[in-house]
Amino acid sequence: MKHLYGVTTAMVTPFRKDGSIDFEGVERLTDFLISKRVHCLYPLGTTGEMLRLSVDERKAVAETVVRKAAGRVTVFIHVGAMTQEDTVELAKHASEIGADGIGVVTPAFFGANDAELERYFVTVASSVPDSFPVYLYNIPQCAANDLKTEVAEKVAARCANVIGIKYSYPDFLRTNEYLNVRGGSFSVMQGADRLFLPALAMGCEGVVSGVSCVYPEPFVAVYEAFLANDLDQARKLQRIAIRYCETLKSGSNMSYFKEALKLRGVDAGFMRAPQLDLPEDEIADLKRRLDELNALTGYA
Repeated sequence: MKHLYGVTTAMVTPFRKDGSIDFEGVERLTDFLISKRVHCLYPLGTTGEMLRLSVDERKAVAETVVRKAAGRVTVFIHVGAMTQEDTVELAKHASEIGADGIGVVTPAFFGANDAELERYFVTVASSVPDSFPVYLYNIPQCAANDLKTEVAEKVAARCANVIGIKYSYPDFLRTNEYLNVRGGSFSVMQGADRLFLPALAMGCEGVVSGVSCVYPEPFVAVYEAFLANDLDQARKLQRIAIRYCETLKSGSNMSYFKEALKLRGVDAGFMRAPQLDLPEDEIADLKRRLDELNALTGYA
């Protein structure tokens, strides 16, 4: 089964001004990221404003990314939704359209206990073929539910296709616990962009990065330097990646990503209500900060 690895880019979802999905924008973004040599694409997650899209819209975006990627990179579709029924429907759809796998976030907003989380993930993983890879996704600061290591272990023991986890919280003690699931063969992807290099050093397979949707270059360079065992260069590049994370607010507001992409010549559209687009003065300030940073890094 395919794994997520290296620089897995969490994609934004381009919307038109009226709130409809800009599918040509989805195609442009897919081509842009592949041209920058990211290793995997991860649409329709937190960065992709997943819970603001209907099930049909999410299916259409997934189909667009898979079709446009055309096997050039690994594509895992995030399918976690507000109901178990919708999540299962999206999981089955991802398998049917030829995606390489799926990610599934914990149930959100309403509290779920350990038994409920275990049953939820087992139900979703069991709804797709045993050969279709599934990543759990834990982002407790947003979803309000935390996936404990022992629960992940139980799910992995019951479902052979649950091969890893995306962990978007800066807790390296928990990260290390996840790395020991299934006798140390569990694939762990760090979701905190600023921790990419130390996560690799711990044994994680890569990062699921929203910032790399805008500036993939430093993240790809970090990974290549790490594989080449050039740790001095990798540390230098990680510091550059962190500068971009700080400038783009590390995904706390996806409108920074979309405006920065426009500044790079990639029209990523607008935000969907109720979130607002950046006002002109903030766009000007963002451009100034990026111009200063790009002058140092050589990225345009």
